[in-house]
Amino acid sequence: MKLVTGNSNRALAEAVATYLEVPLTDCTVKRFNDKEIFVEIHENVRGEDVFILQSTSYPANDNLMELLILSDALRRSSARRITAVIPYFGYARQDRKSASRTPISAKLVANLITEAGVNRVITLDLHAAQIQGFFDIPTDNLYGAPVMVRDIQERYTNGNLMIVSPDVGGVARARATAQRIGADLAIVDKRRPRAGVSEVMNIIGDVAGHSCILIDDIVDSGGTLVNAAEALLKAGATEVAAYITHGVLSEGAAERIAASKLKELVITDSIIATDAAKSAKNIRIISIAPLMGEAIARTASEQSVSSLLD
Repeated sequence: MKLVTGNSNRALAEAVATYLEVPLTDCTVKRFNDKEIFVEIHENVRGEDVFILQSTSYPANDNLMELLILSDALRRSSARRITAVIPYFGYARQDRKSASRTPISAKLVANLITEAGVNRVITLDLHAAQIQGFFDIPTDNLYGAPVMVRDIQERYTNGNLMIVSPDVGGVARARATAQRIGADLAIVDKRRPRAGVSEVMNIIGDVAGHSCILIDDIVDSGGTLVNAAEALLKAGATEVAAYITHGVLSEGAAERIAASKLKELVITDSIIATDAAKSAKNIRIISIAPLMGEAIARTASEQSVSSLLD
């Protein structure tokens, strides 16, 4: 087995390599002066089972191209099987035609990855589950819920928890987490007047006197979480925290979270954290390296990966 990484999240790749006790494959991923990407694999990979660990996070296009070119280099080097391990799958929010004459970019990206020579995909908490079907190759969508549930159970022991979905679309995800820890469920009813902007309309459920935990897959601008936290506190919640798998945290988001009424925002290291996120007093990062490492190990040894979803 070989483990290869680009430049999107080397810290996570190193943590996965440590878990697997497998060194990262020596390779060069650099830019020419005109910003074209150049890749060279410095080890023999002929006949090897190769795993490329690369999130397609910011800068999304650069990191996606690194993944595609790494895949092509490995395919032309006669790797036996190439598995793309994509902790954060970019373009996942463009999973359908949201208006006339708009693309389904998630499907386009899936086609590009397949055509580049990837034989299998492992990803984490896809924004829309149907994206698995966009790939014509085997695709395992892991869930961050087991990692988050363990952390919640260690830190919230008062037994008065309420799991909250920040929108109607995330109810299934929040309900699954609530069932794992035996908590009740509430829903924030919101609307989006335009992309990146949300307004809370109603709270569905009685949150008074409860410690509320918002559950979602992506936090980008942070506006939804900040507004939801304020609405929940006004409705009588004693405190509000949030557990989000992918901390996109675009410009200004970390500062917005830090200045909010959120007790804490817990994100995973699927995306490398910005300096602002690392320095924010109420943003904490938990690692998914053991989860991704175990998925890689089981895939390499042809064992079941589905048990990791329990």
